[in-house]
Order: sequence, then structure tokens, then C-alpha cells
Amino acid sequence: MSLFTTLVGQLADLLHPLFGATAVAAAIVLFTALVRLLVHPLSRAAARGQQARAQLQPRVAELRKRYAKQPEKLQKAVLELHAEEKVSPLSGLLPSLLQLPAFFLLYRLFSGGGDDLLSHRLFAAPLDGHWSDALAGGGAFGPAGLVYVGLFLAVAAVATFNYVRARRTAVDSGTGAVGRVLPFLSFFTLFTVAVVPLAAALYVVTSAAWSAVERVVLQT
Repeated sequence: MSLFTTLVGQLADLLHPLFGATAVAAAIVLFTALVRLLVHPLSRAAARGQQARAQLQPRVAELRKRYAKQPEKLQKAVLELHAEEKVSPLSGLLPSLLQLPAFFLLYRLFSGGGDDLLSHRLFAAPLDGHWSDALAGGGAFGPAGLVYVGLFLAVAAVATFNYVRARRTAVDSGTGAVGRVLPFLSFFTLFTVAVVPLAAALYVVTSAAWSAVERVVLQT
């Protein structure tokens, strides 16, 4: 934990001339960007895997028709198809899994107390505070509440963008029930922002925005 706090603290010192009292919040955003930059090669590989899986969808649809009443044979045939084409069904999960340690470090840091970083704020909202604290302190549109309103609006914009793209991809690829559910997953970020400390929420929002932009760049 000390190495992590040292890194964020050093980034905050570098950013202080530009951001003043919000330098720690800016450092968390920059830290998130650095984490995402490190896993970008894996994200590129995941994007290629997703495109390859999309190309297999017509053949998967044929297998579903052929083995409509034989789920075990269907599962085996789909796995064999992916193995034959050297496409991993789970290739898109690795970049997300690698980001989890950074998220949990932020969560533990800003919910455990006893660190100088806890005294910093994003405008009127303390970085170790929660949305419930803002609601209790000044209401949804109080000074701290407005910070969360801004985050919720940012998350909603990103989630809506992801929803539209995911729905279009699901329609184009002809996916089934899973394809109809996936477009809604981005909206769960709203729940995350509502319950985690503000510092972790900043990480989540920045990472979600990065993912949306990265997905557009990699899929064009």
C-alpha cells in the first residue's frame, strides 16, 4: 500500500501547480490513465478476439439450429469451433481482471483511514467520502452532492454511448439472450459510483470513459 500511496502522492505533487487543492483527485485520474495504458496491448488483443468471435457468429447460429435440442453437443461444437479458429471465448476478460488490483487498492486506501491523502477533496467532496455522506450533509444538490451529480452524468453519458454501440453490435452479429443483456451492463457503473468512496469512483468513471474511447479506436 505504501508504494501505491507514494506514487499517487508524487503525481499529486507534480499536478499541484495546475490543480491546487484538487491535485490528488487529478493524480487518481492520471494514475487510472497510466494503468489503462499499461494494459492497452491486452485490450488490443481482446478487441481482435471480439472481432474474430463476431465473424464466427453466423457459424455459431447454424450450430444452434443443428443442435437446438442437444445442448451438450451444442456446447461441445461451439468450443471445437473456437478451438479450430484459435479464438478464445474469454479473451476480453483479461484487461478487466488486471485492473481489479488497482481498484481494490484505491478502495482500501480511501476507506481505511490513517493516510494524508484522506484529507484531500474533489471540490467540496472528500475523497474518502461516499454519496450517502453527501446526501446526509447537504442533499443531492448540496456542494458535495453536486460533485456526485457530475460523476453520475458522466457515467450515464458513457453508459448510454456503450449501450447504443453494444445494441448495434448485438443486432449485427445476431447474438441471442446474452447479446440482449450485455448492452445494459454499463449502467451498473452508476451503482458502483454510488456505493464506493469518491476516490474509487473517480477511478471507475475514468476507466469507463477510457474504455469507451478505446473501444471506438480499436474497432474502427
